[in-house]
Parts: sequence; C-alpha cells; structure tokens
Amino acid sequence: MTLAASLGVTAPAQAQASTDTVGAIRNRGELVCGVAGQVPGFAAPDSRGEMRGIDADTCRAVAAAVFGDARKVRFVATTPQNRFTALQSGEIDMLVRNTTWTLSREASLGLEFASINMYDGQGFLVKTASGVTSAKDLGGASICVQPGTTTELNMADYFRTQNIQFTPVVIETVEEVQKAFMAGRCDAYTTDASSLASFRATQGANAGNYLLLPEIISKEPLGAVVRKGDFKFFDIVRWVHFAQLTAEEMGIASKNVDSFTDSNNPDVQRFVGKSGDLGKMMGLQADWAVQVVKQVGNYGEVWDRNITPLGIQRGINNLWTKGGLQYAPPMR
Repeated sequence: MTLAASLGVTAPAQAQASTDTVGAIRNRGELVCGVAGQVPGFAAPDSRGEMRGIDADTCRAVAAAVFGDARKVRFVATTPQNRFTALQSGEIDMLVRNTTWTLSREASLGLEFASINMYDGQGFLVKTASGVTSAKDLGGASICVQPGTTTELNMADYFRTQNIQFTPVVIETVEEVQKAFMAGRCDAYTTDASSLASFRATQGANAGNYLLLPEIISKEPLGAVVRKGDFKFFDIVRWVHFAQLTAEEMGIASKNVDSFTDSNNPDVQRFVGKSGDLGKMMGLQADWAVQVVKQVGNYGEVWDRNITPLGIQRGINNLWTKGGLQYAPPMR
C-alpha cells in the first residue's frame, strides 16, 4: 500500500446502515483500517511508502482471512482525537492504533475490543544528560503528552498519588510532541513504553542520549477495535489473532505452513481447514488460517519483524507456554 493511500487520500469507507461489515468490505474490495501511520514498529511507511508495523500487520492478517489476500488493505492515518469517530462513522472498518482497551471506551462508545496484539504500559523518556533516573525525580518537571489519550489521565493520577508537582505540556500530534521534547520545551515525554522505545530507536547513534525510566505506571492492553453489533466481523478479527498465536504454539510459520497440510494431528487438521468447518462457521474459506500465516506470519514472526528491532523484549507478550500473557482458546 502506498504512502498516499496510507494517509487516507482515497475516498473513505461509507458508514453502514446494516451490521454486515464483512459484506461491505467484500463489496468494496478492500479492508479500510485505521492506524497511527507514523509510529515505527506499529504503523509507519517504509522507504517505499509501504505501511509497516505490528498494527499494520494486524490489518493485513484480517484481509488475508477475508479475501485470501493480505494486500487488500487501505490504511487510513488517524489521531488520538479522531480515531474513535472514524470508526463510529464507518470511515474505517477497524481501528488498530496503539489503542488501550478500557471499560469506558467499550461501554460508552459503541465499540468492542476484539484482540490484544500487545500488552504494554506507560513510561517516561528523559534526556540522559538530565541525570534523572526515576519518575520520582520528576518533581517540578514539564512533561510532554498528547491530549485525548489514557496517557494524560494516567500521568495525572500517578503524580497525584506520589504527591509530585509537574507541568503538563499538551501537544496535539506525536511528531510535535517529539520535536518539543528534543528541543527542550519539556523535561520528559510520556506515552506507552513501546512507543517511547520506538522513538528512541529511530535516533540511531544518538539513542544513548535518551533514557527510558524504569517505572511503568499503567496497564495498556493495545489491540484491534471494531463497532459493536456485528459479531461476525468481531469473531473474524478476534480469531485471526488467536490463529496467529495457535500457529506459533504448533510451530507453524510462514515458511513451513504448507508442510502441515497433510498432518494427521487433529488440531492441525482443523487449523489448516481439512476438518471441523471452522472457516464455514465464520463465513470464510476453509484455509483462512493458512492464508493468514502464509502471507503475514504467526504472532512470533510479526513480533520479530516489527518489535524486536526496536530493542523491546517480548516479556509478557510471550506465549503462555513461555510465561507470557498471549493465550489462545482452542480452535475447535
């Protein structure tokens, strides 16, 4: 997908009067997916203008399941302020934009979180030369933050609890926040720790000039969001993620998936569509999970391709069999 398309230059998706999101996507011939569009490792254009990152690959995996073709995605760049409106209005079919699953968002916005592609938490980034080594050293500091995010509230709650005075510097876009921090307009920059690590990694040889403080002050389960009321599409988005986890558990990857098609293992037979009618249950082709893995990869491959280069350890995003939180219900 080109950069122009990724920024939403082409016509937006139309809001649907019905709840047949999958039908609308197929009639249109593409999945319209809202992403950040500017966060390396999550969703940002590469040197050829192709959108890359774990969020972008979440969109591609859904397209692979629905169409059998992971390329049938149009990426639309969204902001913290317009992302939910874009989904509610039907401008986009799904949202995968470093978006935290919270009760208020799910209960009051008419939206549903279908999957978690990263368990994250909020952190703080400072300049190494400041001598600050803990968030508790930020008394009297100015801190750059984006409005309309859970980050803003988490920061206020944390410092109130710690009885620490600070000055928020609220700036609209992530690029302007980062520029302000680098220019010295604020003493610290706060957002999800993974995004801070992403920003730090983009500094190349200067990455050592910035320090990610050790405190993680919140739970930030990030994932894919859809509109409430269409459980068919919700199921697809949710089980595409589970299929990628299941594939990693079973050792099925993009390079070897074809070698599993003749397996006698009942779990593998259901996964590849040789038995069980799992695809039919969701209105998909029998080999939908095979296409997801072949074209996009299992969860571990997606992580290694997009997040490992940022220097972020997999940690709690490991499979449950390796002490992590990523766990898929049985595909049967």
